[in-house]
Amino acid sequence: MAGFVCMRRLVRINSNRVLFLNVHKCKREIRTFFANSVNYKEAEGDNSNLSPELTSRLTLLYRRRRSLSPLERISGLLPQDALSPEVMQLRDLNETETTAETELLETRLIQEDCGPREDDLDTLEDPETPGVHSHVTFEEEESCPSVPGERLLGFGELLVAEYSKKRRVEFKKLFQLQSGARLMGNWGFIQHNDIVGKRAGQFLKTGRGVSILVRRASLEDYVLLMRRGPAIAYPKDAATMLMMMDVTEGDCVLESGSGSGAMSLFLSRAVGSKGCVISVEIREDHHKRAVLNYNGWRRAWSVRRGEEWPDNVQFHNADLCTASPLLSGQGFHAAALDLIHPHLALPALTPHLHPGAVCAIYLANITQVTDLLEGLRCLELPLLCERIIEVPVRDWTVAPALQKDGSYCIRKPPVLPGDEQAEAAVVTSNQERTTGSRPDFGSVPYIARPHPEQMSHTAFLVKLRKCVL
Repeated sequence: MAGFVCMRRLVRINSNRVLFLNVHKCKREIRTFFANSVNYKEAEGDNSNLSPELTSRLTLLYRRRRSLSPLERISGLLPQDALSPEVMQLRDLNETETTAETELLETRLIQEDCGPREDDLDTLEDPETPGVHSHVTFEEEESCPSVPGERLLGFGELLVAEYSKKRRVEFKKLFQLQSGARLMGNWGFIQHNDIVGKRAGQFLKTGRGVSILVRRASLEDYVLLMRRGPAIAYPKDAATMLMMMDVTEGDCVLESGSGSGAMSLFLSRAVGSKGCVISVEIREDHHKRAVLNYNGWRRAWSVRRGEEWPDNVQFHNADLCTASPLLSGQGFHAAALDLIHPHLALPALTPHLHPGAVCAIYLANITQVTDLLEGLRCLELPLLCERIIEVPVRDWTVAPALQKDGSYCIRKPPVLPGDEQAEAAVVTSNQERTTGSRPDFGSVPYIARPHPEQMSHTAFLVKLRKCVL
């Protein structure tokens, strides 16, 4: 009895193994309804005389397939004798259509490879292979300036690439146009050579068909996206500090705490070619980073405008508290400090400020503000604290209201109960508005709300003015 039970188990295991092998064999032979199991290596001998680029593209073509439906996955696991004649007929029909489409694409690729230009070939994309993007080929357009003074994009310029989705910026990158380089992203890539000669503010498509806005970088973009060492003075705070100091063209301004060079660039533009900025930084690594960022913007500006950015900033790696020889014989119309303990540097700075000049101080914490005021009280310097402010910025999202199908919502005027004639007129008017190409002015409601991503606290700004006692 025990031997019979053991023999029965062996037969069952053997039958299950044979069934698994048959199913695995069918799975390898039959992939999907809509994709043929073509072995490219068998046909490699016929295409041995093709270019390597076309060979790789044909390889991606044969590997190209779409995702399977649940019915196709189940039927692919079953042996052929278990499928009904209707399913087999449908499979043969789809395989025939896919074979014809593949042969047509292969013939088209071979004809293009025999043409005069091999650079115009498009690389097919394998949707199941991550990181493989197709090369984008733009339609040749007459890119000529249409506005007097407009300049087309060229190598060496600083550009910003943006991709927005549902009124939110999903991708933003600062890059410099270089020959042979590529703009990479999760939505594909764009060759830099394809950007050169285009107009600024143009939408360009990647290999995956995503439209990317390419525009020239402003000074605000460069400051926010450039490579940093320490934290920067944000543009909203820098603009307020410039207003505090009342910096104009031709002024001589002292800056202590160069950081990454953000405030140095804003001061350089404010004083112009006739002015001068002396920037002092105690840390050597921060000093080098500020110089690199400043020179990088100057080089890009000369390519963009065809004229030199004023070389009016003098960077020094020194401590302002002990920099009396550096400041000797100097007089400053204003000063900007970004230091941890600014009250320690004020005794060396104050004698060199013009009477009535303003010293704007950038402080991150409120405890630094109290330490500064306590230092002013103890040192008895001729400085008057006029303002201590924080600059809040609140972004808002304002957009027209849309329906689920993407069409605009239409305003509905109020209708009194029982006024059927007015209600019918409103319905007719709404239908006429929606059937037109674009709704009338004032007929579309708008939605306004604060943006979900807000910039929080950045710094406290202290305004000190030198007075005569």
